[in-house]
Amino acid sequence: MSKMLEPEELAKDIAESPTLLHGKSPEKEWMDTPAEFREGNWAYSAKQPALEALNMPYPRDWSPDEEDWKLPENWKEIISEGFRERLDKFRSFKIFMDVCVRCGACADKCHFFLGTGDPKNMPVLRAELLRSVYRNDFTLAGKLLKKFAGARPLTMEVVKEWFLYFFQCTECRRCSVFCPYGIDTAEITMMARELLNLVGININWIMDPASNCNRTGNHLGIEPHTFRTVVESLMDDIEDITGVSIEPSFNRKGAEILFITPSGDVFADPGVYTMMGYIMLFEHIGLDYTLSTYASEGGNFGLFNSNELMKKLNAKMYHEAERLGSKWILGGECGHMWRVINQYMDTMNGPTPGNMEEPVSPITGTKFENAKSTKMVHISEFTADLIKHNKLKLDPSRNDHLNVTFHDSCNPSRAMGMLDEPRYVIQNVCNNFFEMPENTIRENTFCCGAGSGLNTEEIMDVRMRGALPRASALRHVQDKHDVNMLACVCAIDRATLLALTQYWAPDVEVTGVTEMVANALVMEGENEVRDMDLREEPYLGVED
Repeated sequence: MSKMLEPEELAKDIAESPTLLHGKSPEKEWMDTPAEFREGNWAYSAKQPALEALNMPYPRDWSPDEEDWKLPENWKEIISEGFRERLDKFRSFKIFMDVCVRCGACADKCHFFLGTGDPKNMPVLRAELLRSVYRNDFTLAGKLLKKFAGARPLTMEVVKEWFLYFFQCTECRRCSVFCPYGIDTAEITMMARELLNLVGININWIMDPASNCNRTGNHLGIEPHTFRTVVESLMDDIEDITGVSIEPSFNRKGAEILFITPSGDVFADPGVYTMMGYIMLFEHIGLDYTLSTYASEGGNFGLFNSNELMKKLNAKMYHEAERLGSKWILGGECGHMWRVINQYMDTMNGPTPGNMEEPVSPITGTKFENAKSTKMVHISEFTADLIKHNKLKLDPSRNDHLNVTFHDSCNPSRAMGMLDEPRYVIQNVCNNFFEMPENTIRENTFCCGAGSGLNTEEIMDVRMRGALPRASALRHVQDKHDVNMLACVCAIDRATLLALTQYWAPDVEVTGVTEMVANALVMEGENEVRDMDLREEPYLGVED
């Protein structure tokens, strides 16, 4: 982990840094400014075993801070041909390369630009890193006019620049909300990462989880029996807290619903409380569901590497649903799982298995028509529907010890429009809910600063700089409303926001929405006096 400044020192450094953000132009043109690798702004390269397990090209030991990246001799030809293939395959990529007029509408929308002031972190210029090579190699104007047309040849310095800045993009898509031409800079980042991947340039925090998921079904590499043991241990905690004994279902053929959630909800704090919340909710309504110990991961780190790896990791969930004979899939609180399902899966993986049906709630009879093709429903819309039909016995006062605000996780919000359902749930399970400023939420939400595979400690300096816009909005409601809990519907966010709050907003904790639901649930057979929440914190009024 890089050595960090104190929060006050980092905020002062950002505020006083003489950068483009504060009206000072760079001394050199951006093409003449080489990438600078310094402690805290680059991620470790992928390890050879993970790449070999996934049959990735050119697995080797190398480091971004070394001069020699040990690329294959014909690396230029490999990248150039890969560029050409993707221009032919993805029409959107070709359009995004051509239509940008560099108006700058996106410039100040990126949290990394706001936190670093580095011009190359402006979405328009980050895309230009790739677009300049496109002009040089694939347009007549670029071939004839070269630099005058904004073109430059592919060099080793350019490759290093791509690595540094396309792994300082969380693919959050906030910039795309403000682009008048609808350019999705996140997809440009995805293409750049694919090109780097062709010559074995990747980061370990992406490739290691992806390799684990390919091998054991989850990012952490946890084997099936361990997954089951850990879930069962959480049931012991539920019984200790509530008095209710629950026996979850594993790998049960014929269960109507297959439930899949990110492995972070099973093995990481504070996600485990959200996992406990899922199981308590299902017990409360008598849901016919099962968990899989083989497809025990909803997240998809393939999204941050290549379309092919994304496709492979997405397919495992549907293969398991087919094996178990489940009618549809209920998905937990995740970010990139839902972006893949809602934006890419239909064209990537094709029709779902024949045994699967259009999701219908067995409790309320509601047809989830938005999931007609994917056969997969988000836990927040499922829970909101239960509340709307009065199927849950809730006591919101059990969350009165919490003053709650909500973080719109980038992928559920911008990629699937999951905006109102989590808020509806929160407002029905707690009495103290406060929104962050309007220009920082919903479609305009600021990123946690560490999505897209960047939740790694060695880039903590960049992460905390990028997290400052989100943290500033959080500090506003913390100071104004004494907010002490930040809720979200993304397992990655529950991990990254925890680092953010510990650094920028101490005394604010992080929760999943379903954890709050479980706190408010009045369970059949629970203790006569239930006096604490899932974290064993006393309910308000029963501290003694």
